[in-house]
Amino acid sequence: MGCPRAYASLRINTSRTVMEYQAYPMPKDYPDYPNHWEIQRYFESFVEHFKLAERITFRTRAERVAPAPDGEPGYDVTIRPLDRPDAPAQTYRYRWVLAASGHHWDPRWPEPAFPGEFDGQIMHSHDYKTPDFLVGKRVLVLGIGNSAADIAVEASRAAAATFLAIRRSAHVIPRYVLGRPADATAKSMSLLPIRIQELLDTGVLFLARGRVSWSGLPQPRHRVLQAHPTMSSDLLPAIRRGFITVKPNLAELQGDRVRFTDGSTEQVDVVIYCTGYKITFPFLDEEFFAAPDNQVRLFQRAVDPDRPGLYFVGLIQPLGAIMPLAELQSRWIAELILGEAALPGRAEMDREINGWADAMARRYVTSKRHTIEVDAFSYLRGLNRERRRGRRRASAARRAGASSRATDRDRLLSK
Repeated sequence: MGCPRAYASLRINTSRTVMEYQAYPMPKDYPDYPNHWEIQRYFESFVEHFKLAERITFRTRAERVAPAPDGEPGYDVTIRPLDRPDAPAQTYRYRWVLAASGHHWDPRWPEPAFPGEFDGQIMHSHDYKTPDFLVGKRVLVLGIGNSAADIAVEASRAAAATFLAIRRSAHVIPRYVLGRPADATAKSMSLLPIRIQELLDTGVLFLARGRVSWSGLPQPRHRVLQAHPTMSSDLLPAIRRGFITVKPNLAELQGDRVRFTDGSTEQVDVVIYCTGYKITFPFLDEEFFAAPDNQVRLFQRAVDPDRPGLYFVGLIQPLGAIMPLAELQSRWIAELILGEAALPGRAEMDREINGWADAMARRYVTSKRHTIEVDAFSYLRGLNRERRRGRRRASAARRAGASSRATDRDRLLSK
């Protein structure tokens, strides 16, 4: 079955050949942009192909992960079976823990909350499934990301009126550009300097759909690669044809009406917040590890320098597909665990973390959405470079260890 938290019409916004795992390509009969049911089948096929099910304990919740007491290496992991809620929790000691819980599951609501009271229905996109309940209603969608675009377009086909309220405009990229998936040239383009990429992307997008302002969406004040783009072939045509009315940000809830920052008001029955997600780890004590304001400090976006043996997989928001990145992170972490690669010293890890954070702050629009942003193909190349360096470090350490043991043996023999 499909993902229980995916709306029925959801399709991926990166194309099949960009998204697939290197070790297990997607079926060639899949469409360019598979839906979530097809992705679910792909995951199930992956598990079956590599015989992973026998190594996985299903329907089990990790309730707490804590460092082993008394300075011992490893972590105590407390788990509880979901199908036996009355069963006692059990705690096991693990030398390494990989947190791969994702960052699209804990809804983020507007902060601070909008003033006033609302008489209608308020929901987060996380809980949206189908547009049936919107038939004949007046709907406000708040946001301009991928979910907001999809839901606003779908709502406009059922609702009596659909409004899209935005705080900041976005570059809307159609799924196909010049007859090919929009990300078909992403890998080769990523080799160019960012400014050149932006110039080329701006030109190609202009040819593909003109200026977004021609459709009634405010022209973004940032360049194409300064914020996470919105992928939609339907949003701009729906706005242009009057199916969706664009409004500025919400200012106040007024019973059965809402007021916007330009002073205008509209009668609304349903408000759908498409305001993203918080990065949280309910199984980790906040004093031990947290992500305040969605900020995390991880070497190569995966390794915590302060907590040996704790790794994070997929805690990134790529311009591109996340699956190949998580796959490479997993390979690298496996090499670290097996001793086939080694991490650099603390100072070098801090320099990398600070350098990445500074580069992201200079490039991207300030937003909690961009705190873990990476360019997919640039990140893959950088992580592969680190893997090679890590192997050399491990090899040098083994040689140094062998030399030290030989010296100790010679000393013993000479006595």
